[in-house]
Amino acid sequence: MSGSTTPSERAFVLGLDGVPWRLIDQWSDDGKLPNFARLREEGASGPLESTTPATTPLAWPSIATGVWPDKHGLYGFQNLSSEYTHEMYTSHDMQQPALWEQLGPSHVGNVPMTFPPREIDGTMVTGMMTPSTDQQFTHPPELSEKLKERIPEYNISLDYPDYADRLDEFEGAVDTMLSQRREVMNLQMEEAGDDWQLFFFVYTAPDRFQHLIWDMDRILEHYKKLDDILGEVMDYTDEHDADLYVVSDHGFGEINELIYVNHILEREGYLFRREDEGTRGALASLGISRERITDMLDRVGISEEMLISNLPRSLLDTVAEQIPGDHALYDVDYDETIAFVHDAGNVYINDTERFDNGVVDPTDISKIKDELTEVFESVTDENDTTLLTVYDGDDLFPTDEDSPDLIVKGIDGYDARNGIADEPFGDTGNYAASHRSEGIVLCRGPSIDEGATLRGARVVDIAPTLLHGIGQPVPDNADGRVLFDAFDEEATPARTKVERADVLTGSSSPDGEVDEDFDDVEDRLKGLGYME
Repeated sequence: MSGSTTPSERAFVLGLDGVPWRLIDQWSDDGKLPNFARLREEGASGPLESTTPATTPLAWPSIATGVWPDKHGLYGFQNLSSEYTHEMYTSHDMQQPALWEQLGPSHVGNVPMTFPPREIDGTMVTGMMTPSTDQQFTHPPELSEKLKERIPEYNISLDYPDYADRLDEFEGAVDTMLSQRREVMNLQMEEAGDDWQLFFFVYTAPDRFQHLIWDMDRILEHYKKLDDILGEVMDYTDEHDADLYVVSDHGFGEINELIYVNHILEREGYLFRREDEGTRGALASLGISRERITDMLDRVGISEEMLISNLPRSLLDTVAEQIPGDHALYDVDYDETIAFVHDAGNVYINDTERFDNGVVDPTDISKIKDELTEVFESVTDENDTTLLTVYDGDDLFPTDEDSPDLIVKGIDGYDARNGIADEPFGDTGNYAASHRSEGIVLCRGPSIDEGATLRGARVVDIAPTLLHGIGQPVPDNADGRVLFDAFDEEATPARTKVERADVLTGSSSPDGEVDEDFDDVEDRLKGLGYME
């Protein structure tokens, strides 16, 4: 496929959520994944470094935009307000235009963080973070009717807690989900016809599977199904003379223990819990919880969705603060707390400038960051191995003054959680494995070098490389670089200077709030261990 002086004019991104390089490397070498092996022989490949932290809501937007979270604007699944409330991030929060806003026609399927759907030149079926198929989840809207006709039982995701003790059934449910996604991809291929410039489709099934099942034989069987899908996509890209990029947002690995980082802050005097006094304490003493209240409302025909739709957010938050439940933010006494951890290891110092009830003078932030780093790095195992790694938010996210102050994550084998627990460590329960930073990138196309090895590739490098490879300009604020090692040295992209362009404006931040009930989304995220 190499040696062409005429680059492709279109590209296909096949996303495989959570697939680690070491397994693809091993099983393609062993001949167990023949299409991955052929892709490596006929193209360029290597490990792909994820975002910090290595999570879905940060990494897929970075792959799609070529910038780090401080420019695209998503730091997790939930956005933290100055009043300590949290709302789900949506596509409206994306501050940097994605590839499908730069190229067209584009066909985008099952990409996390794309709900609600954009009005793009092409088609879109939103993925993870879509509340349900009862909402508008496609563009154009009529595409949803075609999808439901073709896949009557189509679901956005699985109810993972229901499968905690039924892993054989879970395996079958994941296979069904994978087949449904493939049908969606085929439907969008039909809708695209021959008139398209970008195809961007993500399979999240491997991530979901591996969270609950970390067994190499069973994972291999799942990867063989991915290999079969890859073969279909390779044929499709050959038919359309398109470049193919196979990427994952992060890798995966076994976990043996959970670390409750907010407990460590509480133990060291940086975080204080609310006292069980007043309404909240009285309700707790009577055994009244959020779950019991919602069950009672359901029996009389009042859903949480109805309450959210008809009551002001401020009133709902006030009521929620009084109800004992699983929202950890409401268990913190912010009038006393110096620092707390929210979402995937995002550490916030409770300063008076950022937060309504802040207690820390902004001039003390640097000193407290040093103290917290020392606290987290003092957490060790019986062999005196440091279990937590700490990153300075100013280093990771230099262009956004509202980014997290620190990022804290567990070393391999330990998963950091932000629930407010009574002990620093906990059993993993139903969670077998979690994210690692090393994902995959494999590419193939008219200008791609055969058998090339990619070194030092990062998630932000995918968009610039893809754009340059098909002769399109790269946004001038891109954090990623073009992976010239991927191109045959005689091919046009290897011999052409990278063209730069101004960042698109106007289309990346649509007006209006997203008024949806995300409770089912929260439940699915909790089932995967993403939320407490």
